[in-house]
Amino acid sequence: MNELNVTAKPQNDETVEINLWEIALYLFHWLWLLAVVGLVTAAIAFSYSAFILTPMYSSTTRVYILSKQGNDDNKMTYSDTQLANNITKDFKEMIKSRTVVERVITNLNLSESYNSLSGRITVSNATDTRVVGITVKDADPKRAQMLANAIRDVAAEHIREVMDLEAVNIVDDANLPDSPSEPSKRKYTLIGFLIGVVGCAAVLILRFYLDDSIKTSEDIEKYLGLSTLASIPVFESEDDGKKKKSKKSKK
Repeated sequence: MNELNVTAKPQNDETVEINLWEIALYLFHWLWLLAVVGLVTAAIAFSYSAFILTPMYSSTTRVYILSKQGNDDNKMTYSDTQLANNITKDFKEMIKSRTVVERVITNLNLSESYNSLSGRITVSNATDTRVVGITVKDADPKRAQMLANAIRDVAAEHIREVMDLEAVNIVDDANLPDSPSEPSKRKYTLIGFLIGVVGCAAVLILRFYLDDSIKTSEDIEKYLGLSTLASIPVFESEDDGKKKKSKKSKK
């Protein structure tokens, strides 16, 4: 049964209403498309991370900083802790300084720039401790280990020259990584899936609101500003029904 709508009574309400329930139902109708697009983009992201991006290995070495401003009884006071925190902050800045990085490049005869190497160095400090971690990323795990140890040694020497420190002791030598630290295939796959789903949903919602064709009496009020006075049902005639049945039987 089809409906023929008769409208009248224009309205001047130009407010555009956003019905979240309608959007949810519309997206649910296209759920299969969202899933397909999400899986395709996830596969693309996985392939990109697995076959195009260069795997990077991370090697970390840790040092312990001793200052000369200690108490005679070797007990740490609050001021000593604050001083230690300030020293470690300075240490973190000096590790990635141009002097340290360029000296490492010269010592190891590396064919790369300061910006290239310093961008792969990460310096971390555990809260309320004097332990500083130096992490270096590289495509070669042995090279990452070598760089981390070299940067630690050069930085310790440079900092002892600049700051009044008692010693910079090694806590851990740089490890030899056995697996890449990045890229994370799982992370790339998840991001690719979300990008596909969100992008497809945005296109569907845009298409939903740009579609101003009249389908229901509510659409007449929404787009034309007219209210529906009556709906006239339209029935198919018996002859039309018999013709359709006869066509089906012939087939």
